[in-house]
Amino acid sequence: MDITPTDSALPPPIAQGSVTRVGDRVFSGLSRGSGILLLVVMASIAVFLTIRATHAISQDHANFFTSFEWDANATPPVFGIGVLIYGTIVSSVIAMALAVPIAVGIALFISHYAPRRLATPLAYVVDLLAAIPSIIYGLWGAIYLVPHMKGLNLWLDTYLGWTGIFDKTDPEGAARSLFTVGILLAIMILPIITNVSREVFRQVPKMHEEAALALGATRWEVIRMSVLPFARSGIISASMLGLGRALGETMAVATVLSASPVLSAKLLDPVGGTFAQNIAAKFGEASPFGRDALIASGLVLFVITLLVNGAARLIIARRKEYSGANA
Repeated sequence: MDITPTDSALPPPIAQGSVTRVGDRVFSGLSRGSGILLLVVMASIAVFLTIRATHAISQDHANFFTSFEWDANATPPVFGIGVLIYGTIVSSVIAMALAVPIAVGIALFISHYAPRRLATPLAYVVDLLAAIPSIIYGLWGAIYLVPHMKGLNLWLDTYLGWTGIFDKTDPEGAARSLFTVGILLAIMILPIITNVSREVFRQVPKMHEEAALALGATRWEVIRMSVLPFARSGIISASMLGLGRALGETMAVATVLSASPVLSAKLLDPVGGTFAQNIAAKFGEASPFGRDALIASGLVLFVITLLVNGAARLIIARRKEYSGANA
């Protein structure tokens, strides 16, 4: 007996992209709603910050973007973010310059060099460092890091002071400077970049590495030709996550930095400030108008963060076609 099903007995074909099951429709709706909710929340934050910032900036008797002084409680109010922009960018650049190469190296060691009995506990230690609250880092920085930075500051002042960047005005002064803040931020963002980079390295197709080894490549050549090109976009994403934390870090910076409204290219002097540190230090004693001024500075930090993430997305999109992910 021929039991071959006829065309009428077959289920109707499902159009590509169509959703027919109840569970699929629910999941699709929840996913779409979550994305829309995120956009609404971001737009609400932007509108709130803009309204409060506009009210404060309109009554500012100084140039908001170039003035160094911050006295929003004065009559008339005078405040500007010149020092804060400089301090935030400089400390974050120092942190990224120190943390990214070390984090990528640690991630490569864990994923490709270390034996399993060493890689597993080392990965746990890195995960533990990522979970430490920022105030703990700040206390450690103030109690331990700042006193032990004195020797390094003296060395930099002696041998690199001629550059002007590492020229310390008071060689015996405490190391509560943007340079120390940058080192502390580098330690804080190191676990984040390491964890994400390690997971990206683990996603590299084994066939790519085995093919390179079969052609006679050394371990480093395998990493240079197969692993790093594939993971380039992931490394950029990990770095942007670390940069986001460095830009917005509050308590650790406020604990270590001796903030002052002075703009100086000397990284070892205890001057300068950051957006997050200024908000944390001034918010408690600020008047209602002073809080609006602090919100205005927060809006600038919000815009800087959006620009940084947008630039990272553009870099990833431009390099995606050259990545081994599409092989």
